[in-house]
Amino acid sequence: MSPTQPAPRPPEPPMTQRSMQWLGGDPEPLLTREWLVTNGLGGYASGTISGAPTRRYHGLLIAALPAPLGRMMMLGNLRESLREPGGQTSEFSGEERTDGRLTLGAAEHLRDFHLEQGLPVWRFQLGEHVIEKTLFLPHLQNTVLVRYRLLAGSGTLRLKLRPTLHLRNHDAHVSSPLHAACRLTAVEGRYEIDGVEGVPPLRLRAHGARTSFSMEPQTLREFLYRVEASRGYDHSGDVWSPGFFRADLTLDSPLWIVASTEPWPILDALSPEEALEAELGRRHRLVAAAHPAARTGPAAELVLAADQFLIDPSRTRAGDAARAHAEGHEARSVIAGYHWFTDWGRDTMISLEGLALTTGRGVEAGWILRTFARYVRDGLIPNFFPDGENEGVYHTADASLWFFHAVDRYLEVTGDREILHALLPPLSEIVRAHLAGTRFGIGVDPSDGLLRQGAAGYQLTWMDAKVGDWVVTPRRGKAVEINALWYNALRLLGGWQRAWLAGEIERGQTLAATADWQPDALDAHAERCRQSFAERFWYEPGGHLYDVVDGEDGRDDPAVRPNQLFTFSLRHAILAPERWPRVLQVVQEQLVTPVGLRSLGPSHADYKARYFGDLRARDAAYHQGTVWGWLIGPFVDAWLKCHPADVAGARAWLEGYVPHLSEACVGSISEVFDAEAPYTPRACIAQAWSVAEVLRCWVKTAPPSDIPGVHHVP
Repeated sequence: MSPTQPAPRPPEPPMTQRSMQWLGGDPEPLLTREWLVTNGLGGYASGTISGAPTRRYHGLLIAALPAPLGRMMMLGNLRESLREPGGQTSEFSGEERTDGRLTLGAAEHLRDFHLEQGLPVWRFQLGEHVIEKTLFLPHLQNTVLVRYRLLAGSGTLRLKLRPTLHLRNHDAHVSSPLHAACRLTAVEGRYEIDGVEGVPPLRLRAHGARTSFSMEPQTLREFLYRVEASRGYDHSGDVWSPGFFRADLTLDSPLWIVASTEPWPILDALSPEEALEAELGRRHRLVAAAHPAARTGPAAELVLAADQFLIDPSRTRAGDAARAHAEGHEARSVIAGYHWFTDWGRDTMISLEGLALTTGRGVEAGWILRTFARYVRDGLIPNFFPDGENEGVYHTADASLWFFHAVDRYLEVTGDREILHALLPPLSEIVRAHLAGTRFGIGVDPSDGLLRQGAAGYQLTWMDAKVGDWVVTPRRGKAVEINALWYNALRLLGGWQRAWLAGEIERGQTLAATADWQPDALDAHAERCRQSFAERFWYEPGGHLYDVVDGEDGRDDPAVRPNQLFTFSLRHAILAPERWPRVLQVVQEQLVTPVGLRSLGPSHADYKARYFGDLRARDAAYHQGTVWGWLIGPFVDAWLKCHPADVAGARAWLEGYVPHLSEACVGSISEVFDAEAPYTPRACIAQAWSVAEVLRCWVKTAPPSDIPGVHHVP
């Protein structure tokens, strides 16, 4: 938060809630609307509103475990049935079989689904009885708690819950064989299931009235996972169950099911009620700490959605914690998207402002920057960290340049200049390596000062789709946004070096390597880059910028893509101001949709209107028209640079995301959308930079009436 903005007000914010009522009819929304709860470690629980798993990633506990395990599917589901006082038994969970059988108890009994402070809540009605179900994952634990309680109706209900398991990596196909050696042990109401070498046991316990567990092992066969089928993957699999819990449910006695990979002493530290109260309190504080314009309405929902992506990676990569603790800090990172992404450098740096700074989590933002600074190699930060591994993969040409942008936004919001004492050496090393040339053909062309990149078989920009040996959008050569980011980095580093030389930043032995790096030299490199950019990148026939010049075939690419926005949306604009309005107009006319920007203009021969089908078909469309939600961020920035007084007009570009919060992953924003109406959401159901950029811009475009105590927006 900048010094001109007031500190967060102390009163607790109102509860955030997103609700959908269900009164019967077409059950399809119950299968296509999903929910997500995370634990701050990279682990999660997720499923459809109906309870029927449609993805390999749907389960009640996907635990984030130390390398080499990664994220593991520990608890799949709970098959739920209820016996009423009159003896009638009803099922209210869901499942789908390969023979076409579709059981959706929710379609018959569900009356309401909503998020309460970001947590999913179901309400079912069976006759006069109303049963509420909710679940949550305690922060920084591989634990899930599921609560059932009777809200209305007389008498005692008997609830039966059968846990289902398929112990596997969460990325493994649903057709993976079940582990035959699993065994169940029981001691005084505590149950443990183990048998997979190296994997901690799954611990189960029930809290409630007249609880019991019956050992009745079963293999339940041929479940259908319809989303996996649509994506061209194995889509039929079996699950195993050790038995079932039974318990009484009355108005004054709820039932809790606890499942965890944590040791019993941790599970015994808090009662389920205390754990829920602690989690709700944590979520209240998250909203209270956010920017004042983000404490109510859709922005408050996005504050809670943002929390899902900020993680402590030390449970999965122990070295991160050791290095951070040695310096007196903590390790933090950002999951790029759920369900299958890990932490990615590019996504982290683009998302940092929206996820951590707009939400008032500046300390964690600093930890994120320090965490990635420790991984600089040959002038690059990691592209991503593979699940279950300790080291990063470095094939990216832009993540390291986005690092400068993230540091700039951090300094602007927090005013913390001390961090530059730690970051100037790696930042300077990044620039040196790019000037000298580093991996993957990344380096400055000495003939014109422009930054080029490209290596056979690699996709180095954010348009990084690859199928086998086919790089769909290689963009080798001098890409427009790479040079915009490079120019911005040179200008930023020059300013920080001047501050260091002027004594505004603490000097020390660790900065000795930067003492001979004069900002005048950086300015000279930046100016040469700017001049060459002006000469090479303007495509006069279209009135916009080339996407790539000096491509691998020696040609310049005039495709209309959103990448040209970065030439003036960043702090230091490489594009001459007189060209901004025309570029903005072209992008607005050809790329803008209600939920983001197309990745390619519709008139291009390679344009794809739908992102659908098997992996090859999807990747062929991934950056060839498919709409990306996060790109609304640079568009809003560019809009306000061209129309600084039109804040209301900038806010209007965000309104299409509000109804989207009730589809796909309820309460979050998808990774991509089809390029044409109805702009069907696709790929990851919750994406970090989508949430981050919409939240950031929502606050940036907030009218004074939305900011308590503030009468103008600086």
